[in-house]
Amino acid sequence: MIETIIAKAEEKMKTSFDILKRDLGGIRTGRANPALVEHVRVDYNGVSTPLNHIGNVSVSGTNLLVIQPWDPNILSLIEKAIMKANIGINPTSDGSVIRLVIPPLSEERRTELTKMMRRMTEENKVAIRNVRRDAMEELKKLEKNKDISQDDLKRGEARLQKLTDSFISTIDDLENTKASELKQV
Repeated sequence: MIETIIAKAEEKMKTSFDILKRDLGGIRTGRANPALVEHVRVDYNGVSTPLNHIGNVSVSGTNLLVIQPWDPNILSLIEKAIMKANIGINPTSDGSVIRLVIPPLSEERRTELTKMMRRMTEENKVAIRNVRRDAMEELKKLEKNKDISQDDLKRGEARLQKLTDSFISTIDDLENTKASELKQV
């Protein structure tokens, strides 16, 4: 019983962390990163399709993304989708590929992005702590119903706290890495 509660809590924490990692990847740092256009969806044959499903997104140099669609006839659709996504970058096309030149960030924008990133990581930490709280309550119910002993409860709580601490530490590391990327000019 304790194992399943901890396993469910770990799965929820991992899901929350994966979402944070994806969201932080979408924050523009002045460097080209395919994650910047990961969320862009193109209306292709009446179906909203992720950009990476209809073309190849690659990095060329430190500040250039190149999008090469598998069907050259949809270049204009991709350009419109990028403009609609409002990522702050204007696409340029040469008839076969789309280029996105990533401009350097101003100091003001870097500060703004850093604040936004810190807010996102703090919200994720709160979500992980909420998962811990819910799992602790389940463990306490088991102990109250005499399904587990007090010793088992203490061991389960300790394992849950250790798991929470490891996720919080990983989030801190991710936050520090992203903050240093944002500071680079």
